[in-house]
Amino acid sequence: MSARPRPRARRRRTPRVARAALRVALALLVFAAGVALGQALEDNPDPGGTQTLVRTLKPLELAPQRETVTVTVSGSP
Repeated sequence: MSARPRPRARRRRTPRVARAALRVALALLVFAAGVALGQALEDNPDPGGTQTLVRTLKPLELAPQRETVTVTVSGSP
């Protein structure tokens, strides 16, 4: 009795185009997940963050002067 070698089962090979399309789809999925995570982190404010308040101050009225002093200087040639 002679031992007959078993025929090897053929592996099904995925066509190159299908593998490339799968890689592109996976890359797009990872990119979309990264964008979604970035937007979620951007939308969430930091706890205890700084709050800026802008106010316009109006000047107070000054009290009137009590005296007015006029100084006149004449030149000597």
